[in-house]
Amino acid sequence: MSTEPIRITRGGQGGEVEVEGTLDSLAADVLRRAGFLFQPTLRGHWIRLPFDMGRDWENEHATWAEQILTAAHYPVHLDPELRADATEQAAPSKPARPPTMTAQAPPGRRARR
Repeated sequence: MSTEPIRITRGGQGGEVEVEGTLDSLAADVLRRAGFLFQPTLRGHWIRLPFDMGRDWENEHATWAEQILTAAHYPVHLDPELRADATEQAAPSKPARPPTMTAQAPPGRRARR
């Protein structure tokens, strides 16, 4: 196993999620199961998630791959903006519900007891 971390990042130009680093067959299988595509290039393979699946989908799959690779004792660096919970933390919290109102008598009338 290499000591160089497997890096899962969001590309700067197109925003695609890419993987860089040395992979053995187990790491490659984990990435394939997580939805990453392996496309041949002149230098080897370009490993990326499919385009236009939405940031939430990309974050879920990148986070899952990072968790499984880490569990298998691979050194992994996941770009912080790819964490599945990153969108939840960045989103504002929902407004609190107003307190429930109890039935009250109309103005000028006394409440029955």
